[in-house]
Amino acid sequence: MSVQSVDRALDVLEALSERGGQAGLSEIAARTGLPYGTIHRLLQTLLARGYVRQESDRRYALGGALVRIGGVAERMLAVWAEPYLARLVELSGETANLAVLEGDFVVYVAQVPSPRRLRMFAEVGRRVLPHSTAVGKVLLAERADAAAVFERTGLPRRTDRTITVIDDMLAELDRVRARGYALDLGEEENGVHCMAVPVHDRDRTFAAMSVSGPAERIGAIDREELAATLRKIADDFGTAVFRV
Repeated sequence: MSVQSVDRALDVLEALSERGGQAGLSEIAARTGLPYGTIHRLLQTLLARGYVRQESDRRYALGGALVRIGGVAERMLAVWAEPYLARLVELSGETANLAVLEGDFVVYVAQVPSPRRLRMFAEVGRRVLPHSTAVGKVLLAERADAAAVFERTGLPRRTDRTITVIDDMLAELDRVRARGYALDLGEEENGVHCMAVPVHDRDRTFAAMSVSGPAERIGAIDREELAATLRKIADDFGTAVFRV
């Protein structure tokens, strides 16, 4: 049985998160459907506890108290992910990764390397822009504010395959949504290919799971078969993390 006030406070925090970490009162109301007075009372409590802060333009932003909790949760997420990533390595033979979106950046939070001598590494804790990675595309594919993210970060060229035009990037996200997985075909690093799928909680994407390796090896794997394997393991992981 849920507690209404707790549910509503979490709705407010999630609304701020979905707006890139900050939003005005009207934006929070539009996302949550809550009355302005209710939102204001919830925000006052969250402000007092440091979970929300108010900026100089009167907009509300996620507060520093969440950093402490988020850091611990991120470490736990990596621990929980390890057996699923290991299973993915066993089935694909390639390095498996878990990544999340923090602000406008993708952060790798867990990895199990391939046992092969030639293998790919994305250091845990590494922060990258989302446009040139498969995990970044997956994490932004369902975001209504993806274009705004690209406006803020730009689309710097990493290789000659990197997509650097916002309209082209949005079309790429359409393809990701349609097929259920994203590809990085040498867009972040020459000679490296990657496939990623979303990890869902009950109703949205909260992380991305991927395999990466040398282009010739990833290219030799049946794409749809690899995508199906990734989806199954990512779904199992999401169910385990968010089981009720």
